[in-house]
Amino acid sequence: MTATLIWILVALLAIGVYLSWTAGRLDRLHVRMDAARAALDAQLLRRASVAQELATSGVLDPAASIVLYEAAHAARQAEEEQREVAESELSQALRAVFAEPAQVEALREAPGGEDAAHELAEAVRRVPMARRFHNDAVGAARRLREHRKVRWFRLAGHAPFPLAFEMDDEPPAALVERVA
Repeated sequence: MTATLIWILVALLAIGVYLSWTAGRLDRLHVRMDAARAALDAQLLRRASVAQELATSGVLDPAASIVLYEAAHAARQAEEEQREVAESELSQALRAVFAEPAQVEALREAPGGEDAAHELAEAVRRVPMARRFHNDAVGAARRLREHRKVRWFRLAGHAPFPLAFEMDDEPPAALVERVA
């Protein structure tokens, strides 16, 4: 009788340790996901800021400046629910403004244009990487949260279900080719 009770206690202790370890792992995944989201937000803000600065610099033609400024401003001011759409529209505006290599060359030839083009190209290239890191962290957290043990024992607590950040982040080919 005593031996059976000891084995039951050992089994319960092992299950408790395993569940605690799983909860800790899930917590670390949520922390990683939050850090990746902060990095993504920083890269998106940097891209919008550089685009907005370039639009107001007078280096681009007026029509391109207006298109780029409005898209960058909308991306910076977007509410969380509309952020993916606004960022996608900024990507489309960047591709429209810098569709041709001649436009990029005209930008580079303007005073201060070389630095502006390089800074914009770097900002545009970092967004897909940051989004990929964020979505990878979201995927890992989702896979763990879908396990039965996590659902049954409510190891995720009250944390919201992680959502990926889906947007059009295709960079303007003419801008990125020149810098690469």
